Amino acid sequence: MTSTAESPRSGGRQSHPEHLGHVVFITAAAAMGGFLFGYDSSVINGAVEAIRDRFDIGSGPLAQVIAAALIGCAIGAATAGRIADRIGRIRCMQISSVLFTISAVGSALPFALWDLAMWRVIGGFAIGMASVIGPAYIAEVSPPAYRGRLASFQQAAIVLGIALSQLVNFGILQIADGDQRGEIGGLEAWQWMLGVMVVPAILYGLLSFAIPESPRFLISVGRNEAARGVLAEVEDKNADLDARVREIEANLHKEHKPTFKDLLGRVGFLPVVWIGIGLSALQQLVGINVIFYYSASLWQSVGIDPTSSFFYSFTTSIINIIGTVIAMIFVDRIGRRPLLLIGSVGMTVSLALAAWAFSHKSGSGTDISIPNTQGTVALVAAHSFVLFFALSWGVVVWVLLGEMFPGRIRAAALGVAASAQWIANWAVTVTFPTLSDWDLSGAYVIYSGFALLSVFFILKWIPETKGKALEEMG
Repeated sequence: MTSTAESPRSGGRQSHPEHLGHVVFITAAAAMGGFLFGYDSSVINGAVEAIRDRFDIGSGPLAQVIAAALIGCAIGAATAGRIADRIGRIRCMQISSVLFTISAVGSALPFALWDLAMWRVIGGFAIGMASVIGPAYIAEVSPPAYRGRLASFQQAAIVLGIALSQLVNFGILQIADGDQRGEIGGLEAWQWMLGVMVVPAILYGLLSFAIPESPRFLISVGRNEAARGVLAEVEDKNADLDARVREIEANLHKEHKPTFKDLLGRVGFLPVVWIGIGLSALQQLVGINVIFYYSASLWQSVGIDPTSSFFYSFTTSIINIIGTVIAMIFVDRIGRRPLLLIGSVGMTVSLALAAWAFSHKSGSGTDISIPNTQGTVALVAAHSFVLFFALSWGVVVWVLLGEMFPGRIRAAALGVAASAQWIANWAVTVTFPTLSDWDLSGAYVIYSGFALLSVFFILKWIPETKGKALEEMG
């Protein structure tokens, strides 16, 4: 499934739909998948230490449970396009909603560690589907003049989902008197944290019944009249709808379906594909998801009480939103490479400071502390790391991956790059608890090393795509 919508041939005519509010509603409803993506990815942060205690497990098995969702993510992302092309975008959203709901209930009521991992995989599959279907659908229903701004709803929804999950976790912890295993209505606090996702999951499903199917999909299955009706809802009232239907139909007929073989050169992948893989991997290898999956556990590991650790998890998610907004404002103004470089330098310094601060951790077991000065530095460094990541690599990587590949291989190359991102995400997620037990400061030295490497990677390999037409890539 491609997420590239056709643009009109009318010599740069811009579409100003009569019912822009309706278009925004459609986009926001589809972006609920992104909200669930962010929420489900980050909500586990509040349950890590409680799961460790409840099932009496070490860092290795704990990491496998936390990372289990990423296995489902990879499968969901890899199969969502084909499913959507067969049964439609809306049906995919509804399947994702059901899987999110089932995963939330199952994760909140596990009877053993293995079934908690299973529910995490199911939730991950839904995340993978949502990560593909949302952007594709939004691109296909958005009027050309507003496509860029409407496409940003997906990323905004993701960071809002991350922030709200941390706020809800913090609220539940307050009700439980600061105890992650404190009982509320017969369930432990951490179970409520995972179970609350039922609410947005059901809302996502209900909203999917209120929005139209993608006109591109409708035309692909021969329902041209239905597609014409959808276009009438989102296009300018003076648009030639018959011409738009013919245009989409013509694009579908001539569209090249890239295969894995198209990505290969003389030795392995084409150079541009390797660059995309490197970009995706480095985005994760700087350790960003340590903050979103483990930050509450991280702060508790250096002697900060659970209530404060949950609060800091929430504040970093707010910083993430601020950084994302900054990136959305400046990515088309100052360019992709400058933003990436600013982010890489900022992340390198922030992670190095965090490594220095954590090197002063002392004590063991429940008697762990960090001096006040180093504790303050660690908090500031963690927040600045998230800010620099969000205003650069968090947004710009996805922009570049959508722009840098030649059109004939774009969809297939994006699939490979996205897979590399999930694999790197899994590697960081599954290794952090063990690295933290070994040497928390050492773990951050490794992440700062990858951040420094990213500076040289940008300077050597990343092209500036600002202002270039997609047809110029390659």
